[in-house]
Amino acid sequence: MTSFELPAGYRVSTDPDRLDRAAVHRWLSEESYWALGRPREKQERAIDNSLNFGLYEEGSGAQVGYARVVTDRVTFAWLCDVFVAPEARGRGLGTALAAAVRDELAGLGLRRVMLATRDAHEVYARVGFEPMAESGKWMVLGQQ
Repeated sequence: MTSFELPAGYRVSTDPDRLDRAAVHRWLSEESYWALGRPREKQERAIDNSLNFGLYEEGSGAQVGYARVVTDRVTFAWLCDVFVAPEARGRGLGTALAAAVRDELAGLGLRRVMLATRDAHEVYARVGFEPMAESGKWMVLGQQ
């Protein structure tokens, strides 16, 4: 599988105490298509119950990206809420963040890591995600 290095000057951390929770909430509730209007309290609970990945500028320490993984850390993971701040886009940070998540999860021996995207298929394909071969067997409760 292809490895993607973060561009110079950026780091990924899974330390939840380092997250800029206000920025994450603003990005997702105001700028994403999948979480528009998500209440802050729900976002806080989502962060607290997930494996979180923050993407930071090394010099300033400012957070410029986020990804969240819902997982039992044994068999399954769901990658969601992947977001790169508009001012930081176009530098390969989304692909590098997805690769960092993939690499972190690789050591867990998960059977499956899933995600859903409306418009970023190529980003995830670069790090190994592919369309489901048998999507007809999957079902969902609570479609939007």
